[in-house]
Amino acid sequence: MLTVKPGERTSFSFTCQDPEKHFVLEIQKNIDCTASPCPLGEVPLQPPAAALPALNRTFVWDVRTRKSTGLELRFSGPRLRQVGPGDSCPDGVTYTISSRVDAAVVKIGTFCGKGTVSRIKLQEGLKVALHLPWFQARNESGFSITNHTAIKRLCIVESVFEDEGSATLLSANYPAGFPEDELMTWQFMVPAHLRASVSFLDFSTSNCERKEERVEYHIPGSATNPEVFRLDDPQPGNMAGNFNLSLQGCDQDPQSPGALRLRFQVLVQHPQTESNKTYVVDLSQERTLSLSIEPRPKPSPRFKAGCFVCLESRTCSPKVTLAPGSKYKVSFLCDDLTRLWAIAEKTLSCSDHRYCQRKAFPLQVPDDVLQLPVQLRDFSWKLLVPRDRLSLVLTPARKLQQHTHERPCNASFSYVVASAAPDLYFGSFCTGGSIKQVLLRQNSSVTLRTYAPGFHSEVPGQGLTVSFVPYFKEEAIFTVTPDTKSKLYLRTPNWDRGLPALSSVSWNITVPSGQEACLTFSKERTGVVCQSGRAFMIIQEQRTQMEEIFSLEDDTLPKPSFHRHSFWVNISNCSPTSGKQLDLLFWVTLTPRTLDVTVITAVVGGGVSLLFALGLIICCVKKYRKKKVNKGPAVGIYNGNINTQMPLQPKKFQKGRKDNDSHVYAVIEDTMVYGHLLQGSGGSFLQPEVDAYRPFQGAMGDRPPSPPPTCSRVPTAKLAEEKPPPCTSLEPETEPYTFSHPSQAAGSNRATHVPLLDPQEPGLPAE
Repeated sequence: MLTVKPGERTSFSFTCQDPEKHFVLEIQKNIDCTASPCPLGEVPLQPPAAALPALNRTFVWDVRTRKSTGLELRFSGPRLRQVGPGDSCPDGVTYTISSRVDAAVVKIGTFCGKGTVSRIKLQEGLKVALHLPWFQARNESGFSITNHTAIKRLCIVESVFEDEGSATLLSANYPAGFPEDELMTWQFMVPAHLRASVSFLDFSTSNCERKEERVEYHIPGSATNPEVFRLDDPQPGNMAGNFNLSLQGCDQDPQSPGALRLRFQVLVQHPQTESNKTYVVDLSQERTLSLSIEPRPKPSPRFKAGCFVCLESRTCSPKVTLAPGSKYKVSFLCDDLTRLWAIAEKTLSCSDHRYCQRKAFPLQVPDDVLQLPVQLRDFSWKLLVPRDRLSLVLTPARKLQQHTHERPCNASFSYVVASAAPDLYFGSFCTGGSIKQVLLRQNSSVTLRTYAPGFHSEVPGQGLTVSFVPYFKEEAIFTVTPDTKSKLYLRTPNWDRGLPALSSVSWNITVPSGQEACLTFSKERTGVVCQSGRAFMIIQEQRTQMEEIFSLEDDTLPKPSFHRHSFWVNISNCSPTSGKQLDLLFWVTLTPRTLDVTVITAVVGGGVSLLFALGLIICCVKKYRKKKVNKGPAVGIYNGNINTQMPLQPKKFQKGRKDNDSHVYAVIEDTMVYGHLLQGSGGSFLQPEVDAYRPFQGAMGDRPPSPPPTCSRVPTAKLAEEKPPPCTSLEPETEPYTFSHPSQAAGSNRATHVPLLDPQEPGLPAE
């Protein structure tokens, strides 16, 4: 180390070949202006670069003044750009500027070239350190020092914008902490035809004993100058012309002072067309609707002008959230509105099942949201019902199509339906399909998700209606009517993860008159392995109530089957092992119904036989009449042995009641014979339903099929080896062999639940 003091002349040399890697040179000049004014003008580099060795060198100017004297640093060369701790400058040239507060040195910041900072005003002295790399042959400092009146604050940093651009600036002593109870100001010079917005990138506050930390804006044309904001408030934007931003500290708690620091960005850009247009979003009548406008998650590889959402044309930020109960005026300061999107959420809940039952509520996007010039990404409705009291019915204005790989949705928007229970996703649906209605058991969400800008013109004519119905226990019931022109593809919920354990889903498939439906499954086996319970599928004809039951664990799936009438498909899951999960894809196609050739032959043959019989009868009648014509004339003779009464119409039964069996019952019920004895003795009078025919009085096809008795779930191969277990049906014991489901009231079309899993079966949890 070698030190050369003022007035000394020293010669030196280095013993190494690369001294720039081992030595640095520091030239420090102390300037005392406490007794007289400081020298004005450009600050020279002394000694000149030619007289110094090629080392990394630092020039330091330490200027001391009286406490009430102000100084101004003016940078004549390229304006400066502030950098944070750890950042470096591309050319290696940096300015480190500090000030004094009493005896303490406060670092204002470190700066590189090619920025916006043109002047820095300080009070009570300054210290400038210019760092030059050894290969820089520079002969001037690039700044000048002038006297200035007292600024009555720590410093003032002036930033000049001549065109669009941005600047990132930091508070003094960043990140160590802003000096206690100090004031720092930034002055921004912005052309009148440009607009500026401020956003805070990082900040923290200290623990204040007195006063409050805040930022203040002096905005041209504002009637409330200065405008005061908290650091966590949205900051102003869309400001035209020059403005000032000040950071005010507080009196800190000496025991736990904390640290006040701020890093922020100022963005200057041309005003956009949308910045002059205001959109009114009225949420004053809403209690559960909230709307967020935020940037899309697409990082840009290059600099782009900012995209801000402004409230009341002044408070701007990259993201805003509009809460229910207020009315907002929204404008945009953005060069490309496709960089933003909107996300909304609304809760629709029913707390009183007596009020909500059978009532319908539309799921429609409000016009105030649709009018916004940004894409509506998601609009979600949370549908909440009383537990075990009500269920949900979704009815679309136009029939829906389920999104599958075989037939994907290509519309500009779709409805994503999911249960509030974890891991239960019913699917994505778009308009133009065959699904007329979706019944959901419990709390669910419906999300309208958009994919193309054209949804604005399509979505007003669409919509869903939700209604509340009595509770049922199936996870979902889909009512569908296939189209005669295309296949109807359907798949089980949770396609990617499998149907949840011990859950059941049904499809009510309507077959139009004159059509025949072909039901086809995409694979032969499900591959599911049950840990407990049974996984099975029921296909039931709604007209005849005939059922086919398949074990999804053991049996192969049915081959394509044809149905001329509406039918049910019910799929119930077991509790599968951690391997293969239950997922099924099937489709339905319609073809015109054709008559059976055997039936046609029988009908034609019967018609020919009938015609032949009629012809034979006619011939016999004619011959009989001819024989009667050949008799002689009639003679009237009284015969007392002849019955003179007029012949009566022949009786329907030729035998009398005592001679035929019309009074004999096919089945005589005991209660009809002994009922008077039971009534007389006070016993209960119950009419048995077994072995007595009664016509079905209920509605047909209004509910999914019930599961088979437990004994019918035993695989066929085991029936020959083992004694069948006793049957335990889930239906009432008075109807052990019927598959029909009469309603409580004739003509009722309400879907009610029939349990699909026997709660008493071993391995299944009780309800």
